[in-house]
Amino acid sequence: MNSELKIYNSLSKEKEVFRPIHPGRVGMYVCGPTVYSNVHLGNCRTFVSFDIVYRYLQFLGYKVRYVRNVTDVGHLEGDVDTGGEDKLGKRARLEELQPMEIAHKYTVGFHDMMRVFNVLPPSIEPRATGHIPEQIEMVQQILDNGYAYEVNGSVYFDTLKFAEKDGIYGELSGRKIEDLIAESRNNLKKQDEKRHPSDFAIWIKAAPEHLMHWNSPWSVGFPGWHLECSAMSTKYLGKTFDIHGGGNDLKFPHHENEVAQNYGACGCTPARTWMHGNMLLLNGKKMSKSDGNSIMPEELFTGKSAHLSKGYTPMVVRFFMLQTHYRSTLDLSDDALQAAEKGYRRLMEAYATLQALPFSGDAAAGAQDKEVSEWITSVHDEMNDDFNTPKALARLFEIVSRVNSWKGGQLSMEGLTEATYKELKATFTTFIFDIFGLQDEAAASSDDGFKTLDGLMHLIIDMRQDVRTRKDWAASDKIRDVLKEVGIVLKDGKEGTAWSKE
Repeated sequence: MNSELKIYNSLSKEKEVFRPIHPGRVGMYVCGPTVYSNVHLGNCRTFVSFDIVYRYLQFLGYKVRYVRNVTDVGHLEGDVDTGGEDKLGKRARLEELQPMEIAHKYTVGFHDMMRVFNVLPPSIEPRATGHIPEQIEMVQQILDNGYAYEVNGSVYFDTLKFAEKDGIYGELSGRKIEDLIAESRNNLKKQDEKRHPSDFAIWIKAAPEHLMHWNSPWSVGFPGWHLECSAMSTKYLGKTFDIHGGGNDLKFPHHENEVAQNYGACGCTPARTWMHGNMLLLNGKKMSKSDGNSIMPEELFTGKSAHLSKGYTPMVVRFFMLQTHYRSTLDLSDDALQAAEKGYRRLMEAYATLQALPFSGDAAAGAQDKEVSEWITSVHDEMNDDFNTPKALARLFEIVSRVNSWKGGQLSMEGLTEATYKELKATFTTFIFDIFGLQDEAAASSDDGFKTLDGLMHLIIDMRQDVRTRKDWAASDKIRDVLKEVGIVLKDGKEGTAWSKE
């Protein structure tokens, strides 16, 4: 690798050479799901994007502490900070369950979907409800530092005071304080309690019907949504850490308010680098349930959607996501998925071909050795350029063409050394499976099929042994003969009975 890793920082609005706070170690926090419903496809894209970031940082040799939270309280309807109904509480009321039953149900569903997409689990997955003491402590710190005030049991962050004193409110989202004030006024709840329309709640006094609440110095209530991430990221990664990630829709108000809270508590920014993934479109338009322009992950796999001609496997969908840079909008369509399916299969076929293809090059390096070496460097360079998966993927397909030409005899390996050939195979394998996180679904299906058959055969062999123990030789021979007719041979020996395909 000739290049250093550069990451686009949403705060500075430019690419920066990545330098972790502690050499060799990376602290990364990504805002996780609010577990009140099944995870939607846009969220899946975000978590796949940061899964690749996590994988690549590990590939580069960093020891990564990856924290991805679960929000199970305090996220109110409409993403407001006061006056709304808690999303989990509302779903609990509709499904006639307890909020924690809702949280558990949809957390399990979220984990299942992450496994389907082959997303690695984070190092730590804290829940908001498991960190109420830390959040109460942070509210007190913000109050003690003069950046918050309490009214009728609720505590509000003093946005204007923070903006006037520190001058950084709005830097992350790129919005002017005047615009933020005007926007927050339009959606304002509890105006009589706030000193200013742009102030936001960091502790909310619970209404009598609110099911999830805790004792605090100010009231029986619950933490504000924005506060949760500030408290949990600080607990596990320190006051300032390396990378904070999430979807573009979280820049404001969620991440902007996180910055304010951390400054209010400790006088420092939570993260040096802010990363934001862009949104997912469907047929060129923003997804919307009310307009019928939406699709859930399960519908992608089954094909039971008006937007699809058929179902697509999870790895085809993951491959499709790789084809667009994480900071660009991704447009989902049936045609695009069909093209991704062909590309995915071509890549996996080339991988199998490359593994089986014997080396037939030279001991001395020639022009082809230089070309392949430059290609290996270029793949890493693309990933070092802000995790540019579409360009790195395009580089892989350059080698796919070469591999197919080697196999077909249109191109010889003349001028290619065995050392470079081995490095090529290792790079190809590492990028496909370890960095891009793809799986060979055909091979996995074959492995699963073998496991199923092997299990059945052991059951049949045990049954046949019971028959032989009873000296029912006719039944024993019948089992053996029927298996032989379908291509399976039994061989009896001193160690027992073994089976194999003819």
